[in-house]
Amino acid sequence: MAKESVKARQRKREAMVAKFAEKRAALKEAGDYAALDQLPRNASPVRLKNRCQLTGRPKGYIRYFGISRVTFRDMALNGKIPGVKKASW
Repeated sequence: MAKESVKARQRKREAMVAKFAEKRAALKEAGDYAALDQLPRNASPVRLKNRCQLTGRPKGYIRYFGISRVTFRDMALNGKIPGVKKASW
């Protein structure tokens, strides 16, 4: 489980990326790199990290579900993810 401060920082970055997305696209299209440098660093989408939506874990992220492998396994075994069940052969 990630610290609350780390999860809050990630949410703040996501909000800033969304806020400056149009402006960044317009400046890139115009080729105005000096103005791009004036934008906040956290406005860049490259600074985002895929994290589990429930625990904030940065590693073992399953993009399709948006959660980590540990959380995925726990939820799948408890039947909380529709259409997913443990394989047996």
